[in-house]
Amino acid sequence: MTAPPLTRLASVATDLASRQCGTCTFCCHLPDIEALDKPANTVCRHCVEEKGCTIYDSRPSLCRDFLCLWRSCEEFGPEWQPQQAGMMLYRQGPQTTVLVDPTRPDALSHEPYATRLRALAADAERTGGYVIAFVGDTVTKVNAVP
Repeated sequence: MTAPPLTRLASVATDLASRQCGTCTFCCHLPDIEALDKPANTVCRHCVEEKGCTIYDSRPSLCRDFLCLWRSCEEFGPEWQPQQAGMMLYRQGPQTTVLVDPTRPDALSHEPYATRLRALAADAERTGGYVIAFVGDTVTKVNAVP
């Protein structure tokens, strides 16, 4: 099973000016992007490693509107930068999706990530949401309790 495709968000969170993608291209690698006929865990044909998108000015709106949680939420500190964490997080409605770099499948179990993901799951459950993680073809619901 693959992660749900990125879809246009109803409202895009405000970019945090101090956080830039830099050499990170996880959003070009990990998600399924139907508008570009790109399956999950493959490099987008428009991506140049550690540089970014070659069609940046004309990229689809869902790519244009997308920001991972590290870029859009102050509550995620520098340790959540996707290349450092080995994962990228984003929200769609009540779901928080965690896409794990398939070359680092154990990233979910490392601290401070494991504890923070359980806390996110507990917060989500209180409002009817959930946290789901994709590691390659494996899909796991993140539980609030280990």
